[in-house]
Amino acid sequence: MKSANYDEKEITRFDSISNTWWDPAGELGTLHTINALRLAFILENLDSHIQVLDVGCGGGILTEALALAGAHVIGIDLSRESLDVAMLHARERGLLIDYRYGSVDDIAEIYPGHFDVVTCMEMLEHTPKPASIVAACAIALKPGGHFFCSTINRTPKAFLFAVLIGEYLLHLLPRGSHQYTRLIRPKQLKKWAGENGLTHIRSSSFMYHPLSQKFTLAEGKEDVNYITHFTRV
Repeated sequence: MKSANYDEKEITRFDSISNTWWDPAGELGTLHTINALRLAFILENLDSHIQVLDVGCGGGILTEALALAGAHVIGIDLSRESLDVAMLHARERGLLIDYRYGSVDDIAEIYPGHFDVVTCMEMLEHTPKPASIVAACAIALKPGGHFFCSTINRTPKAFLFAVLIGEYLLHLLPRGSHQYTRLIRPKQLKKWAGENGLTHIRSSSFMYHPLSQKFTLAEGKEDVNYITHFTRV
């Protein structure tokens, strides 16, 4: 593997909860709740028959949704246990998805300028060098290609709602899965993207409604948990 840009403790954490990936009521259930919103944000104004790289695909929740929408998808992750779950679930549903163990640096070296879309969802805040991840994602994109990334803002409000309340009170996220110092401000993400030839198009925030226990997307906001869209020049 070319890159060592990962945290072994994070990999071990996701290995340990890999059997919950496809349980909507489990520790990763929030990803099921927001998945339709993520998919709509990504595919808006895009042809569904596209070449997609899903970076940090985990158990394949978004990866499968993209494949079902008609995309040709490569899903990569460094959690072998999660990949095993993803491959088994795809086989059970008769889906042809190319799952691979490896880093985005490896893929960018093999497939530079190859993908119409690169997605990186809820992953950057778990890596030691997120700027390097963004750089590799940009390399893997075709000119004119699209990069979609979601992460958690680094603000006191985000720490309160996403970490303290989201993890420890409402159990929307696995407990202990986020460190404040690794959360990412939108201006940081835009800076890294701009340094790698990516232009910011739009951002939205996932807004949680406690009474309905559902999420909606707030267009133009970069609040707690936000998703961004960039294009490669």
